[in-house]
Amino acid sequence: MSPEALISVSDLTVRFGETVTLDSVNLEVRPGEIVTVIGPNGAGKTTLLRVVLGLNEPDTGQVQRRRGLRIGYMPQSIAIDDTLPLTVRRFLDLGGRVAKGRRREVLDNVGVQRLLDQPLQRISGGEMQRVLLARALLREPQLLVLDEPAQGLDVAGQADLYELIGQLRGELGCGVLMVSHDLHLVMAAADRVVCLNHHVCCTGAPHDVRENPEYLALFPETEIASLGIYTHHHDHAHAVTGEVVGAHDHADHHYGHHGGADHG
Repeated sequence: MSPEALISVSDLTVRFGETVTLDSVNLEVRPGEIVTVIGPNGAGKTTLLRVVLGLNEPDTGQVQRRRGLRIGYMPQSIAIDDTLPLTVRRFLDLGGRVAKGRRREVLDNVGVQRLLDQPLQRISGGEMQRVLLARALLREPQLLVLDEPAQGLDVAGQADLYELIGQLRGELGCGVLMVSHDLHLVMAAADRVVCLNHHVCCTGAPHDVRENPEYLALFPETEIASLGIYTHHHDHAHAVTGEVVGAHDHADHHYGHHGGADHG
């Protein structure tokens, strides 16, 4: 584990019975870095997150976390009983007491302050994703772990959420580890992409991964062409503290659909 890493996964292997779900996987996340894990359904992405979070134990390999590491976790979704009288405020309070000033700051940043007294069952899918993100941020995480954070959102909502995650990374200096199987989202604001299909097929900067033969073999060209790739380009770098290094900040976002891709 390098001295600056928040978390390091080394030669990780996980088996369920005779099935090898993860095979000799290596992964590291540093402060201020967004690492995005992509792969088809069943590739082991959620299992990898569960091991990182300490919810599953590997069969072999090692997971090292920085001492005292604070992790904020945003799940894919949550199921709330329609008869449960739970407001957004009460749901956020379940995560533990937070100073009022700190909570207001987080909710304002994420854009859910106005929802506090709304029943959790009545808010939209996009609003729910922002509430889940706020709950993770209230832990003041050094590492933010996001499982399919844009699931269920339309293209505009997806772009907005990924832009927000990039902004929060810059402001908080936290590392971000997120998972997606949606190719048209995966390059959004990522510093590094890990292509996973039980093992690490390839890893690197987004533009390098998109040209890697193993990536192209895993995701046929016809599938890639049917999706609008949402990418984030910038002419600056982030220091390990999360601070921007460079005189000028510039970001261009491109997203769209081709060939009848699903907008919902």
